[in-house]
Amino acid sequence: MTISDPFEDVWRREVPHVLGALVRRYGDFGAGEDAVQEALLAASQQWPPGTGPDNPRGWLLRVASRRLIDARRSEHARTARELRVAVRDRVDTDHAPAADSVGPAGPAGPAGPAGAIEADDSAESADDTLNLLLLCAHPALTPAAQVALTLRAVGGLTTTQIASAFLVPSATMGQRITRAKATLSGLSPAGARFAPPSASDLPDRLTAVGQVLYLIFNEGYTASGGERLMDVPLAREAIRLTRELRTMVPDHAETSGLLALMLLTQARAAARADAAGDLVPLEHQDRALWDRAMIAEATSILEVLLPHARVGPYQLQAAIAAVHAEAPTWADTDWLQITVLYRMLDGIAPSPTVRLNLAVAVGMAHGPAAGLEVLEPLREEPALARGHRIHAVRAHLLEMVGDPAAREEYLTAARLSTSVPEQRYLNARAERLA
Repeated sequence: MTISDPFEDVWRREVPHVLGALVRRYGDFGAGEDAVQEALLAASQQWPPGTGPDNPRGWLLRVASRRLIDARRSEHARTARELRVAVRDRVDTDHAPAADSVGPAGPAGPAGPAGAIEADDSAESADDTLNLLLLCAHPALTPAAQVALTLRAVGGLTTTQIASAFLVPSATMGQRITRAKATLSGLSPAGARFAPPSASDLPDRLTAVGQVLYLIFNEGYTASGGERLMDVPLAREAIRLTRELRTMVPDHAETSGLLALMLLTQARAAARADAAGDLVPLEHQDRALWDRAMIAEATSILEVLLPHARVGPYQLQAAIAAVHAEAPTWADTDWLQITVLYRMLDGIAPSPTVRLNLAVAVGMAHGPAAGLEVLEPLREEPALARGHRIHAVRAHLLEMVGDPAAREEYLTAARLSTSVPEQRYLNARAERLA
């Protein structure tokens, strides 16, 4: 559940803090998320349209903690009633003395007073969002479940958006998230606190956290569905979190590489859509609109990083983005260097998506026929067959060689895309070939 558009920024900015505080205090991920959802519903009903309280985090935290405590009191009272009935039935049967000690808990119930969490979490000495990221990267979960759960709890993405990022059906992703929440909730007894990972545990969780931030950024930079091409606040939040993570682990090369990649990619955001919100491909972007400060920051990171660190996937992707950033025009792009970098990336982190991008680079560096040759085996990849990108890439390469089949591929890509701006762009390309 999400609340109405005026509160979307509050959802992304404050909810992870609130959920992180509840989980640390009460040790129940599922119950904490339910309480946060109820607090959001209350906010949508009680906050004046377009405005909110001076301290929305505090408001949400108070309401969510009270809802969680009320739920626990209700559950405890139900259990107590069942115990009293069981004892009474036994007394009636065995004529034993009544168990006068059986009764409801004290006023606060087992959860503790509501004020405890408010006092405990009033200080903002640590970023609850990052703590929640690390918690969701718990080793008890599979890597895929870690990423999916964190995208839902921290990124605020819908199940459909996450499924699109994973190239799986929505129903499959919904089941995966439900199982992950149940597993995480079962790790700590009711009322116990989840402790942040120790320094020795932290490196093992960084891979999952990095993938989460990468996918959150991608969803912000290119929305998987809907009317908007980009979700700028979501992309900015991914960058903010990655900066924070880099501060926590300054010597982790891949985290620095991930930040550089995000900055180099986001630097092109202002040129990616025209005044009507339609997609502008890289070839036709006005490079004067690119954010040179972001590019300079990312380049400085890579200049320090690449000569000394063991090269990882994010560093290589950042290097590819840097080649694009260095080219003053589309015609000046060094596609041979990009091809070499993609082959290196395919060597250390092979995936259908990497090979799809390699096909584009080969097509630009060595001609469209060579690109189509790299692309052909990928047409049998199930993960790519469900999406639109392979058809869009094939259409582009076929158009370059003058093959009329390009038009049908554009139409297929448009039909499979869930992004309205991308649909308009792909249909326009097909119409041009008609």
